[in-house]
Amino acid sequence: MCGIFGLITGKESPYSSVFLNKSLKTLAQLSESRGKDSSGLCLFNQKKKALDVIKGPVPVSKLLKDQKLKEKLDTAFQHYTMSRYAFGHARLVTNGTQLNDENNQPVLKDGIIAIHNGIIVNVNELWEKHPEIKRKYEIDTEVLLSLIRYRIQQNSSLEESVSVSVNEVFGTVSTAMVFDDLNKFVLATNNGSLYTLYNQKDIMFFASERYMLSEFVKKIDLSSIGKYELQQVKPNSGIIIDLDHFNINPFSFSKINTREKEKINSEKFSIHIHSVKSEKEQLSTVLDLNYIHLNPKAEKEKALLQYPIDKIKALKRCTKCLLPETFPFIEYNEKGECNYCKNYKKKNQSKPIDELRKMVEPYRKEDGSPDVLIPFSGGRDSTYVLHIAKQELGLNPVAYTYDWGMVTDLARRNIARICGKLGIENIIVAADIHWKRENIRKNIQAWLKNPELGMIPLFMAGDKFFFYYAHKIKKQLGIDLEIWGINDLENTNFKTGFSGLKPQFDKTRIYSLSIQNQLKLFGFVGKNLLQSPGYINQSILDSLGSFASRYMTPKANYYHLFDYIQWDEKTIEDTIINNYDWEKAVDTNSTWRIGDGTASFYNYIYTLVAGFSENDTFRSNQIREGMITREKALELIYEENKPRYNSLKWYLEIIGLDYESTINRINNIPHLYNF
Repeated sequence: MCGIFGLITGKESPYSSVFLNKSLKTLAQLSESRGKDSSGLCLFNQKKKALDVIKGPVPVSKLLKDQKLKEKLDTAFQHYTMSRYAFGHARLVTNGTQLNDENNQPVLKDGIIAIHNGIIVNVNELWEKHPEIKRKYEIDTEVLLSLIRYRIQQNSSLEESVSVSVNEVFGTVSTAMVFDDLNKFVLATNNGSLYTLYNQKDIMFFASERYMLSEFVKKIDLSSIGKYELQQVKPNSGIIIDLDHFNINPFSFSKINTREKEKINSEKFSIHIHSVKSEKEQLSTVLDLNYIHLNPKAEKEKALLQYPIDKIKALKRCTKCLLPETFPFIEYNEKGECNYCKNYKKKNQSKPIDELRKMVEPYRKEDGSPDVLIPFSGGRDSTYVLHIAKQELGLNPVAYTYDWGMVTDLARRNIARICGKLGIENIIVAADIHWKRENIRKNIQAWLKNPELGMIPLFMAGDKFFFYYAHKIKKQLGIDLEIWGINDLENTNFKTGFSGLKPQFDKTRIYSLSIQNQLKLFGFVGKNLLQSPGYINQSILDSLGSFASRYMTPKANYYHLFDYIQWDEKTIEDTIINNYDWEKAVDTNSTWRIGDGTASFYNYIYTLVAGFSENDTFRSNQIREGMITREKALELIYEENKPRYNSLKWYLEIIGLDYESTINRINNIPHLYNF
């Protein structure tokens, strides 16, 4: 879930140090969109026959300004009696905090230096399965390197060692690696998130996305390298580059050609590591919510959470659905049925999948190139969409993820599971996560001083760039078709209702707002900005950009899967859990919103203050569709609305808010019902 990049030249290649230096820096800058948590480079110093690693918890654009790195780059590209190479990593942290440099990439283990884009989901199982290798670090990449080295020591060829080791991985792997005792360079991937630009003679560039290399071509004059090809390293395949002769040997993980044992260099290259420090203090960008309950303070913190279930059960509710008397603009008729039920139009009806097949047919590409973009959060619905697109419709999808800092570790693992198993390229657009989380923190701090329910969506404003980047990536890839996992059952109404906006029963999409309501919303937000000046901070431009991204981004050839097939919770859960071992959360039985770091926080506030959450609206929509009984829905919401300690703790810690003072402040907000 990161960006990897690099270049390799032959022994006698004539390229100048200036050209190679500029090329590497350009690739690095283009890769930064994949991750800004940390970065690193590995350079081959021919003069000293050494491998230099420079890394730290800084974006790659800042790493490139490090004086030590500049010196090493000049040295690496000056002498060319041997092959020259340099490769690097722009990291979106998944396993292991970026504050510990051992977890930052490139990773060094057993004489192998590697960069890795992806997540190894079964990392703990692999360590247990192979007691012959020993763990030293948190980062998942380590186990892959240990397995490869062990197999080389057991006389397996490099091709076999890499193939068998990657095949043991559950998750995603796109990697580049070199060795302290082999004059070989390896590129390998199990999901195709790896591209090369090669002139068939003496130079190769690589990056995580085709678009990065396409942009690289525009920025760098490549006339000196002659004719070249830009190609994908296909899923479940790799390339071994013999650096002595610059021979390129492609290989497949499924058709392993067992070669002779690798020729080990009698003299190993030395390895030197230089750490680059961040200029300012940072919070860790990764926290596994599965282990939060092991904190010694957990029971005390958990006891602070309130759930006045008896008072909530006493609320007057619609006799048909579940919406309570505290719901914005709710009205009941003489039968006790609400106006939301009266105006509801059924949409989630059974439809033949043939209609969907006909719809996608004009977009299908016969040459095997990507023909559909799937916005992929790692949640249950987007996972199911990806499954249907690939397995049922036979399309060649590219999955796109916008990580704005609230995609949890659980969601990232689920993304890796399906993309790895299906061999699907996953394009990551990573925001400046530190900046995004700082925006959230400042807005919550301002909100806590004047807690207005209608302002809660501001906490999630930063994620709406999802729409903007989806449109942008489609254009970059030349893809027309876009299929989302949004479904009408997720329609809430109350989030804008608390802002004074009456329900818009005739809207065509659940995210659409009339111009009149957009103006009202601006007025409501403006009034609250004046009442709580803390909202006037660096996040305003981000929030305005998010608003524009959601409501103004063009949506041509834009479809929702569940407009064409029926949404069915059991079918979806069975499919993604049984086929992909999709992971559920440890703090709820629900599978909805569990990969969204914000959901537990805002639903805690809504439930405590208003007596209901988006779970109530979701189950109410299911009742109206005839999918579930009212009795069963009540049973579910009383369970689903329970406070989720692990997720709440994760959220507050990751954005830098004190758990105890924040929860106590929320607990003291006046309620909309008799508490």
